[in-house]
Amino acid sequence: MTVKPDWLRVKAPQWERVGNVKEVLRDLALNTVCEEASCPNIGECFSAGTATFLIMGPACTRACPYCDIDFEKKPQALDPTEPTRLAEAVRRMRLKHVVITSVNRDDLADGGASQFVQCIEAVRTVSPDTTIEVLIPDLCANWEALEIILKAQPEVLNHNTETVPRLYRRVRPQGNYQRTLELLDRSRSLAPWVYTKSGIMVGLGETDEEIRQVMCDLRDADCDILTIGQYLQPSQKHLQVSDFIRPEQFAAWQAFGEDLGFLQVVSSPLTRSSYHAEQVKELMQQYPRVKSAVLACG
Repeated sequence: MTVKPDWLRVKAPQWERVGNVKEVLRDLALNTVCEEASCPNIGECFSAGTATFLIMGPACTRACPYCDIDFEKKPQALDPTEPTRLAEAVRRMRLKHVVITSVNRDDLADGGASQFVQCIEAVRTVSPDTTIEVLIPDLCANWEALEIILKAQPEVLNHNTETVPRLYRRVRPQGNYQRTLELLDRSRSLAPWVYTKSGIMVGLGETDEEIRQVMCDLRDADCDILTIGQYLQPSQKHLQVSDFIRPEQFAAWQAFGEDLGFLQVVSSPLTRSSYHAEQVKELMQQYPRVKSAVLACG
């Protein structure tokens, strides 16, 4: 594995706070993408008392060669107690904003949409002031399942683009670039009050022009929030890093994205899709939207 440059070094975490978060997660038998996907920000986030919960896992039905989540184990039946346990973790951690994501569950008819809804409802019951972000898979283009999730009214719907179209076959072989754009576009059309979000990894061989085109495509889908971060190779069996992108380039993408009209662009080497996700609360105050119980589809 290639040696990381200086700008990718992270500060040592406050292990006492990290231990407290891990204790809650272990006590409630919950998975986090922070741990399963070997996120470089785990120390910072756990020290701050935040985590991105990974539901319906940890086994995934897809085998994306960049991702550290296990795909070799057989997915298990959904646990009906998971939503309650997740909500209890939100209560104990006193989270003001929670991110709920999942592995791909292509074995389920609705891709796991019903489990997302139950988690949203459980959190609303115990912590009604907590804002909720769901980072969802593409649901195999099951748009009825997408409607099910949107009807539960999360504040943010996130679906990662991950990479540029040219690299999809190598990086995200079971994904589809146009499907990703359609999911975000449909989300905006169905529930205009929900903030939509997506993320891109860089350092896999894409060009600056390709990244800028993806950003334009996302704005054409009326995506509100964008994250851009450096891909890091989790192990020798994963895709290699092609380039370590310098911080100045991330700053240039942020400026370009802001000029395009994104409400928020978080772009830095260590940015991940849920990094500083709680900042959306400030965004919601600056750009408020009125919720509706009825989706625009009628």
